[in-house]
Amino acid sequence: MKVAVEVIASGTRDDKPFSATHVFLSSLRATPEALLQPVRDRWSIESWHWIRDTQLHEDAHRYRGNGAGALATLRTAALNLLRLAGSQQIRAGLQAVSRDINQLLGMAWRQPKQSPC
Repeated sequence: MKVAVEVIASGTRDDKPFSATHVFLSSLRATPEALLQPVRDRWSIESWHWIRDTQLHEDAHRYRGNGAGALATLRTAALNLLRLAGSQQIRAGLQAVSRDINQLLGMAWRQPKQSPC
């Protein structure tokens, strides 16, 4: 049995309100809350790839062999360093460190904050 799941997303983008409706088909028989979890999982992955493509232009690169994997690893490290440094906006963080090698190196040597146990 197929189930249609309608998800309505709303919020703001560029300080403008938006609303979008997405429809998913599923063969799972579950509560609405349980059906929403795979949708959230998918979009968490998609949002990561969207950042990588729009901010780092990853889809435009045409590396071959080991170069593609090595550069993807460096991009992931750069994004994680920005997040660990507390950057809320990827573009602003990239622009800040792209012109300041000392700041970039400082981020690489920074120790992550310990979470309270």
